[in-house]
Amino acid sequence: MRYPTLAMDGDIVIVESPVELDPQALLTLLDLTGCGAVVSFLGITREYDDGKEIYRLEFDAWQEKLGEVLHGLAADAISKFGVKKVAMSHRTGSVNAGENIVSIHVASPHRKAAFRACEWLIDELKMQAPIWKKEVSSVGEKWKAGLG
Repeated sequence: MRYPTLAMDGDIVIVESPVELDPQALLTLLDLTGCGAVVSFLGITREYDDGKEIYRLEFDAWQEKLGEVLHGLAADAISKFGVKKVAMSHRTGSVNAGENIVSIHVASPHRKAAFRACEWLIDELKMQAPIWKKEVSSVGEKWKAGLG
């Protein structure tokens, strides 16, 4: 599957994924030369939360800024943790229960740096990315507090 690329500069790949997100296809976009580890995170829409059935999440994004923010986070992770490569994608629009929401791959010569960077990236993405979500469940619709 080909993704529209929002940013790609050799070490960082950011792609838009409005319809479906294929983490393996995203990973294949990275050049893993010099890397001994890849740590990945895949976020999936839960089917149940707090005792209610979740039908879908609806993600709204400030599209003009999303790629810029994700690219900045990836560059910060490379600098802060000494990893070599980062690939990220976050769905927008409607994401049904059981479907992929976000995928992050961090490639590094060593595993510990990759684990730290991957955890940091998902935490920062949820705080900084201009993405908002509405939960559609068995009890109605509700915008969730905060970003991501």
